[in-house]
Amino acid sequence: MYDEFYNLKGKPFQLTPDQRFFFDSQVHHRAMAYLRYGLEQGEGFIVITGGIGTGKTMLVRALFSELKNSDIMAAQLVTTQVGPEDMLRMVCASFGLAHEGMNKATLLHNLEVIARTRFAEGKRILLVVDEGQNLPPSSIEELRMLANFQVEGRSLFQSFLLGQEELRRTLQGASMEQLRQRIIASYHLEPLSEEETRGYIEYRLKQVGWARDPVLDEQLYPKIYGFTDGVPRRINALCDRLFLYGCIEEKHEIGPEDLEVVEEEMKREVGQSAHSPADKSGPLSADFESREVEAELAMDFADGQSASERLARLESEMKGLRQIVKHERKLLRKAVLMQLDLDAYDDID
Repeated sequence: MYDEFYNLKGKPFQLTPDQRFFFDSQVHHRAMAYLRYGLEQGEGFIVITGGIGTGKTMLVRALFSELKNSDIMAAQLVTTQVGPEDMLRMVCASFGLAHEGMNKATLLHNLEVIARTRFAEGKRILLVVDEGQNLPPSSIEELRMLANFQVEGRSLFQSFLLGQEELRRTLQGASMEQLRQRIIASYHLEPLSEEETRGYIEYRLKQVGWARDPVLDEQLYPKIYGFTDGVPRRINALCDRLFLYGCIEEKHEIGPEDLEVVEEEMKREVGQSAHSPADKSGPLSADFESREVEAELAMDFADGQSASERLARLESEMKGLRQIVKHERKLLRKAVLMQLDLDAYDDID
């Protein structure tokens, strides 16, 4: 919706990871360097951890885009809390192998066969496990066992583990000593800095042909950083709503006051308390209100009412009008969001 209003070539702040929007920040650059180093080594584990929404899955998408024409057969596994045998079945499924109703020995045999076959073709196998914090230690141990597949002293099966901070604590457990000895590099993703937050927003906008419409106020960037703490997924969610708000309000300049309105709505949606300034005038400007007051007061002597009485009545009317306009625009935004959801379901069908 707002992409058409602002003449953009797509949605710049979609939540679904897309490697076209990979922003090479300092932390993501280092993380990618570790992943590439792991590929060069061809053995061992690389572990990347980070908080929710810091860009771990985006790293995987960017890495896979680099592997399209390589000699590496790669698969991604997004895990849930599964036991060791189910873990092996999920690994087999990721590489297109039969797995239903098979015991552990058969599953391991099938994985070793495909690993040896690909090695004979001059290829290696890479498994990238995302959301690794959901795995129990016994399931992670099965991944270590896969690393034992070797030919001529070379590992046939390599794994990268990505997950939230809980994964780090799991790997520090006493039962994980053997796996820790196979970790050749690890890195923890931190959120973006305030300067990088601005660079991230403008980079994504430029990817869809942003021509400074809307114009973003300079004071907007530090406020976005303050609200999101530099977490990419939070930035996407906030900016997506901010641009939708600008579209509905037909704004071609977006400033801190617009951000406050959107923040207020988002806080209420998730049950947080509101902290925006009280008695905001909303769509009616202060200049308009002052002219209305002057006009009304000019009539005081014509009808005999005192200035204080007319002022009190006028303030009451203006307050009611602001509430009506605010309520109607809120309903309009909700209707637009509901329609966007319905359109998404239509696309799936």
